[in-house]
Amino acid sequence: MRSIWNGDLSFGLVNVPVKAYSATESHDRKSHQVDAKDGTRIRYKRVREGTDTEVDFANIANAYESDEGETVILTKDDLATLPVTRSPEISILEFVPADQVDPIYFDKPYYLEPSSKSPKAYVLLAKALESTDRLAIAEFTLRNRTRLAALRVIDGVMTLQTLLWPDEVRKPDFDFLGDDVQVRDQELEMAKSLIETMANDFDPAEYADTYTEELGKLIESKVGGKPAFDDAEPAKPAEDGEVADLLAALRASVKDRAGAPAKKAPATKTAAKKAPAKKAAAKKAAS
Repeated sequence: MRSIWNGDLSFGLVNVPVKAYSATESHDRKSHQVDAKDGTRIRYKRVREGTDTEVDFANIANAYESDEGETVILTKDDLATLPVTRSPEISILEFVPADQVDPIYFDKPYYLEPSSKSPKAYVLLAKALESTDRLAIAEFTLRNRTRLAALRVIDGVMTLQTLLWPDEVRKPDFDFLGDDVQVRDQELEMAKSLIETMANDFDPAEYADTYTEELGKLIESKVGGKPAFDDAEPAKPAEDGEVADLLAALRASVKDRAGAPAKKAPATKTAAKKAPAKKAAAKKAAS
């Protein structure tokens, strides 16, 4: 892996030198746009509006609108004067309970690697953070922008997960939220029963990106000149009338799941899941 950021992780008076690496990678098939008639590649050029004159990337600036509606042009040199661009530091601001940060705020994850000769300070902070069941909230600058992030430990590695700013998360505003929807007790209990029949420990290795797999089959079939898939009719979406008797549909679903062979999670996973529950129960009793 290649690091994308170097700096210090600041924790009180302690500075831990680290390198940041992208924790994810895309597995999408590479493609480029072509003319569908003959496969000629499509190219894009940056040209001045109303002309065919191409503009070098180095001469392109950004135009912003001021509060008064005026157009303001900022060059790369202008943007480089922003004070936030000069800080090579991940500053830990506070430690918060992990369950208080809703996953909707999570953005892109980065692995942090110790870059000093001795990783002791890194390991010490990682172990302390892992034992507290808290997230470290931090600020740092990446690609000339200030980022809010949550620092947590995954498999012994400190992982920095950038967070969306509060004004970047939309508030759900849907008409049905104001409706007084009546749910019968029987329906609720049956829905909970269905959830229980489908309950399991999460193992990401059990899931596959079917779109990418099918896309690969389609590409190879085009090379071989054979059809990739059977001409099976796609499943029809349920109509409103089909969900009129919700309780009957739930009963049928529970019955269907009950007849299916149960998936067994590994014993180590189950044990790992049960341990936090006991801990939480102990906390409740203490309070």
